[in-house]
Amino acid sequence: MHLRLSYLLIVLVSFFASGWTFLEHDSWINIDLYHALTPARPEHFSHRGNISIPSLNAGLSTIVQNPLTDNELEGLKVLARQNGFYRLRATVTYPNGSSQRFLTSSKACSLLLAQFNDVLWVSLDPNGYVTGITTSQDPAPKISECTAENTQQINEKNFRSDVILRHAELAPVPDTGSFIQKFEREREARERGEVRDNRGFFAKYWMYIVPVVLLVFISGATNQDAAK
Repeated sequence: MHLRLSYLLIVLVSFFASGWTFLEHDSWINIDLYHALTPARPEHFSHRGNISIPSLNAGLSTIVQNPLTDNELEGLKVLARQNGFYRLRATVTYPNGSSQRFLTSSKACSLLLAQFNDVLWVSLDPNGYVTGITTSQDPAPKISECTAENTQQINEKNFRSDVILRHAELAPVPDTGSFIQKFEREREARERGEVRDNRGFFAKYWMYIVPVVLLVFISGATNQDAAK
C-alpha cells in the first residue's frame, strides 16, 4: 500500500515539475497486452488483458486482465528457475485507426516473487503518441533467485497492475525574438552615434588579424621545409 501511494506521489510531483504538461488536444488510446510464458515456445504470445485510457490528460485508465491458467503459471515458474525473461507485447490503437507495437521484458523471477504486482509505465510524446511501454515490479522482491522450493509455494494467478502515464517535457525554447530586437536596437544606436565602441584594437579587428597571422605562419613553415 505504501508503495502504491509512492507511485501516486510520483505522478503528482511529475505534474508539478513539468509545469502541468498537458496535451493541447486531448485524446484516448487503447492498449492490448500479450505475454510469452512458455519456454518451449518463445514465439507464442497469449492475451494478457486490455488497457483503456479515455483521456491522456487525465491519466485515468481501466485495465482488465485475464488470470493465468495452470499451464501458464507452471510455464512461468520454469522460466523463472531458468533465470529467463518475462516478455510483454503491447499493441496501441489510436482514434485515427493507426496502431503501434511495443515489446518489453523483465525478469520472470522478479514478477513471480512479486506475486504479479507490477506497474506499467506508458511514455507519451507532446503529440499524444506512445514512445515506450515498460514494466516494473511492485514491490520489488527482496529475493533475487528463484528455486523449486520458493516458486512451488506461489499459487497466485491474477495480475494486479497500476498504469502510470509519463508525459514528455518540452525543452526550453531560446528567446530569439528578444535577442534580435536587442541586436537591432544596438545597431540603430551605433548608426546614430549614440553608442561608442570602446573595445581595444585587437578586439575590433581580430577577424582581419588572425587570417594574416595564419598565412604568415603557414608560408614560413613551407619555406623551412623547402630549404631542407
